[in-house]
Amino acid sequence: MPNSQPRTQNPQTLGKRRSGRELAFRLLFQCDVGGQPLEDVLEVARSESEATAEVWEFAVELARGAWNTHAELDEIIVRYAAGWTLERMANADRNLLRLALFEILHRPDIPQSVSINEAVEMAKSYSTAESAKFINGILGTFSREQAASG
Repeated sequence: MPNSQPRTQNPQTLGKRRSGRELAFRLLFQCDVGGQPLEDVLEVARSESEATAEVWEFAVELARGAWNTHAELDEIIVRYAAGWTLERMANADRNLLRLALFEILHRPDIPQSVSINEAVEMAKSYSTAESAKFINGILGTFSREQAASG
């Protein structure tokens, strides 16, 4: 029987995970916008990164997972982004959504609320306040509908 206790993370882990998420986002962005294979991006990024081994491993897990499932994730994004195509969406927004949806769907160790909040906060840094609202709306709706059906 699954543990019914809420999943929580200690503050030290949150700082490392935020750094890992930001790195994963940058890796995804390079693959998506630069059209480079993920393994090539990882090789160059690792040689240039000052991330600790723990942060790097987390970032690579997220980047690989989100990139390898981006066809599945993109279908969800298009379904919930009414009136928007992937091509019209800001590059940062598209990749933040991929990252958060990957976490929600494939990383049960990460609370959905954390995945959503982190994506919204990164949107404020890497995109716009409007993007943060857009991302929050898509992820919030997806999360609520998933909870209602599951």
